[in-house]
Amino acid sequence: MVAQTELTDDEIDRVFQALAAATRRDILRRTLTGEHSVSALARDYDMSFAAVQKHVAVLEAAQLIIKRAEGRERLVRADPAMIARARALLARYEEIWRARIDRLAALLAEPETPPSSTPTPPPASTI
Repeated sequence: MVAQTELTDDEIDRVFQALAAATRRDILRRTLTGEHSVSALARDYDMSFAAVQKHVAVLEAAQLIIKRAEGRERLVRADPAMIARARALLARYEEIWRARIDRLAALLAEPETPPSSTPTPPPASTI
């Protein structure tokens, strides 16, 4: 089985939409260190449990976290594989922009070429 490394356009959209909200970024950050119950996560936010569940669902749909049931609790943890895939995408974008900046810097560093030494003919007279 070959692991997929390239993100599809839909996956890219879901990842960046998920990361667009500060609460979801915080949930992802917290779940990077280990597994947490949705209830434990919800206690730290000034919003309803249902709102936190919706944030978790968005992160899960983007495959940034993995949710599993243990008894009555739902435990979530970050998915390092998807985070690595998103990081690889950002690294490719960075390479593109660094190459463009390097080309621009090279153009700006080139010495200015002197004007052509061929004399320009005088304008035609209209006598």
